[in-house]
Amino acid sequence: MVTQRANHKWGMVVDLDKCTGCQACVVACQAENNIPINVKSFYQQRRAYQWIRIERYWEGEFPNVKARFIPILCQHCENAPCEPVCPVFATYHNDEGMNVQVYNRCIGTRYCSVNCPYTVRMFNYWEPQWPNRLRNQLNPDVTIRTRGIMEKCTFCVQR
Repeated sequence: MVTQRANHKWGMVVDLDKCTGCQACVVACQAENNIPINVKSFYQQRRAYQWIRIERYWEGEFPNVKARFIPILCQHCENAPCEPVCPVFATYHNDEGMNVQVYNRCIGTRYCSVNCPYTVRMFNYWEPQWPNRLRNQLNPDVTIRTRGIMEKCTFCVQR
């Protein structure tokens, strides 16, 4: 149990006026956090996962309509609804106030995913695999998670 919290709060700033929806942040997140490449069959089965997703919305009235984009990732909620439902306490708040997860403790009940208001917790259906030519680029500071567990944005705590 965390007894003392830091006097500061972590945050991430994204300039939405500059976001073009190019998904470079998604690719960078996948590379930094050893998230396997999603293949066509993952999307067809609705089992592709990524820690950041880009949502598109439309602004204005026809014919002056403009597409806008919002990156959605874990908000590290102060009173995170995903935390109290985990039966093995795999997700909790650390002493810096961040919502973190102990991946080797997770048993994959998916209760946290159901309770997440941002729909950013992903179930890992697959044993992670990378093409041989990409194996040397895996980040040694980030654990490769096994199938059958929940995954989420870690706010790149390893950096």
